[in-house]
Amino acid sequence: MSAERGAVEVRAVSKLFGSVKAVDGVGFNLEPGTFFALLGPSGCGKTTILRMIAGFEEPSEGSILIGGEPVEGIPPYQRPVNTVFQDYALFPHMNVVDNVQYSLQQTRPKLEKDEITRRVGEVLDLVQLKGLESRRMWELSGGQQQRVALARALVSRPQVLLLDEPLSALDAKLRAEMQTELKSLQREVGITFVFVTHDQEEAMSMADRVAVMKAGKILQDDSPESIYDFPVDTFVADFVGSMNLFRGRFSGTEGDKAVVECEGGVRLLGTAPSAEHQPGSPVALAVRPERIGISPSDPNSSPIAFDDARTRVAGRVVHRTFLGDHLTYRVQVDAMGVVTVRTTRTAPAATEMFATDEEVTLDWAHEGARVIPDVGRATNGNGRGSDPEMEGRNL
Repeated sequence: MSAERGAVEVRAVSKLFGSVKAVDGVGFNLEPGTFFALLGPSGCGKTTILRMIAGFEEPSEGSILIGGEPVEGIPPYQRPVNTVFQDYALFPHMNVVDNVQYSLQQTRPKLEKDEITRRVGEVLDLVQLKGLESRRMWELSGGQQQRVALARALVSRPQVLLLDEPLSALDAKLRAEMQTELKSLQREVGITFVFVTHDQEEAMSMADRVAVMKAGKILQDDSPESIYDFPVDTFVADFVGSMNLFRGRFSGTEGDKAVVECEGGVRLLGTAPSAEHQPGSPVALAVRPERIGISPSDPNSSPIAFDDARTRVAGRVVHRTFLGDHLTYRVQVDAMGVVTVRTTRTAPAATEMFATDEEVTLDWAHEGARVIPDVGRATNGNGRGSDPEMEGRNL
């Protein structure tokens, strides 16, 4: 592991609160300049990890290194990190400049006044707050307050910036804008970011690496693309984006395809190394809604049919949602339940719109269907497919 400035190493860290193990043997290495997201539901241990890196909590087991140096026993104010909290923790009686320069004024040995002014001016320019120096906190919008919190954290030039759900208080439109700005800022300053969130869109859109957590453990630590395309189990698949999960038992292989025996006797094919599963083990065929095609019903086709490359099933549209740039369908398929399909509207006439109660054919490529271990549901779901967009889940 590199000992460069900004490198972070978490070695087999656990944290106990009484008899409760909030973090259970977590480990990861971050190279300098990495944007790393800890993603998971409330209570999974992600904020506890952040607090241990910051120094607000000490590990019960394991160790943490920053820049190659162990930080156990070092108080928060002496660690080369700064934290942006969920509520920003700004001083309401101070203006923008006073909030930002506060930490520099506490530095020992003391900095020259001209140096403080120069560094505050640089960071306010960086976060686009020039011209607002004299504003008090109640005179700023939510997005501007978030920029003040970022400026205050960055002005002392930390090796690592820790962010504890800093966008959660913003409205949806401003949150989306700040996601772009925060990623651009991270690239510009080149500081290692450790970002905690329960919102998969935030993690996937900003981070270089995402660690999905459950019950104090990291289930998968990978690039956003790999986590989305190759989830390790049904919890990760169901938590990150929308996913159709057809649950059943692994029954072997046919050629290079894995076979899943679902409830009702339906057999489905997908991709998975056979060594990953034992015969009879609980698995699910996972198919993203955008990887399923929808077309008019073929009266001569079987209800479920396969060829060397694709699966085709007959169904009936039970719900359609128009969302401007795309359409979402929920299609009832006999013996398989409700399947969610998402189609992109590249042009107004380019996508055929199917009506509720219309008979249709769905199809997907075997290579786009992953057979993964079934470890249970992330938050809810009907056991045959899940769609946060339709079911109102907050991910």
